[in-house]
Amino acid sequence: MSAPAYRVIVGMEVHLQLKTRTKAFCACRAVYGDEPNVHLCPVCLGLPGALPTLNAEALRLGVRTGLALGCTVAARTKWDRKNYFYPDLPKGYQISQYDRPLCTDGALEIDADDGATKRVRIRRAHLEEDTGKSFHVTGTKHSRIDLNRCGTPLLEIVSEPDLASADEAARYLEELRKVVAYAGTSDGNMQEGNLRCEPNVNLVYPNGDRTPIVEVKNVNSVSNVARAIRFEVERQDLEYRAHGRTLANTPRSTRGFDDATGETVHQRTKESADDYRYFPEPDLPPLDVDRALVEAERATLPELPRARRTRYVAAYGLSAYDAGVLTADVRVATWYEQALVAGASPKGVANWLTGEVFARLNAENRGIEAVPFPPARLGELTALVEGKVVNAQAGKQVLRALWDSGEAPKDIVARLGLAQVSDPGAVRAACETAIAAEPAAAAAVRAGKPEAFGRLMGAAMKALKGKGDPAAVKATLTDLLR
Repeated sequence: MSAPAYRVIVGMEVHLQLKTRTKAFCACRAVYGDEPNVHLCPVCLGLPGALPTLNAEALRLGVRTGLALGCTVAARTKWDRKNYFYPDLPKGYQISQYDRPLCTDGALEIDADDGATKRVRIRRAHLEEDTGKSFHVTGTKHSRIDLNRCGTPLLEIVSEPDLASADEAARYLEELRKVVAYAGTSDGNMQEGNLRCEPNVNLVYPNGDRTPIVEVKNVNSVSNVARAIRFEVERQDLEYRAHGRTLANTPRSTRGFDDATGETVHQRTKESADDYRYFPEPDLPPLDVDRALVEAERATLPELPRARRTRYVAAYGLSAYDAGVLTADVRVATWYEQALVAGASPKGVANWLTGEVFARLNAENRGIEAVPFPPARLGELTALVEGKVVNAQAGKQVLRALWDSGEAPKDIVARLGLAQVSDPGAVRAACETAIAAEPAAAAAVRAGKPEAFGRLMGAAMKALKGKGDPAAVKATLTDLLR
């Protein structure tokens, strides 16, 4: 097998909006979707004489996220001004952290392209405030600015360049979103800007040549991150081959991603730390992080998604796929485990939840919180089916009634008369009726054509008004046709 033409190197910068009610350094509300420019004050606008005050909840959530990512939380951190000029940055600077970040040296495990577990190192995670948002007015040369987002608390999470493909980058982001959702520190909703991604991409060739690192700014979905990386890989390789030499001395650059075309577009040469003229924030003192706070957050961290997936496979006997579906959303995983208290098998409850319940929710475009009955009710229904009190078809009728009434499944079975018919005499009589009603199908089965068996099964179940035990019906038909 020939050696690969190049090796892809991807590092990821993620700006994670923390789930606070107010902004990082003032009391303005941190909300999405309100009228533009209504959540503003002298502090988040940077007006003269206005002094910032740290939001303690932002600090707590930053610490908690760092711990969920296996980071070391600094004993002392400080604040710095990151200076640059942009229309949606009214201060002309951000309050950020430069040389003493809140969290360092963590890791996030993902599935690598070869199926092995890959440990993606987290270099740092530091607190900072967000900028405003620019909206380009279509068909004009103008943009509008909404400053509501100015000052919203962010945790910038910077990975080492350990990702080796667009697919690994996508899996990293998906796993990160799950971790912060489980930890309860961010919604991670990319559509609302809760999580914005900036992949850094370059190529290394077997002869040691490298393409310059390109940072793709503010990509707004996991799929678009993967598309941007794939485009960049192809573009950088074409440019390298066109030059026929190393591009290592070419300056790093920043590019934007056009999701309509799937292409990246050059914006500017990448700034260095010197360009931002970092200096200590004069209005905020260095912060000694309370160790009691750190240990309290460590003690209350939940089981994280990857560990939960592993447990579902080992303890419940679920497939890796089913475990992944159930743990993708912490609310679903919690609901599922609450359904197990009724004593049904984990696999049975998983099948009903991911099958019939999910189908209903998807049809209504709603989440697990919209299920109108307690989780234990689904476990009770599953137990009735597994105990052959009702068959699977009747179980679906019970679920429909349960959705409307919320009453106990056993009471629905009694009220609707859905109890499964397992009496051997009744089953035999129904099978004899089916064979008499479908002589051609019976003859075909006897002649070695098993595809006709389903017709006889249907006729027998119809004779039992849909309440027969399918296994008993099948065995009886087989015996009668022998």
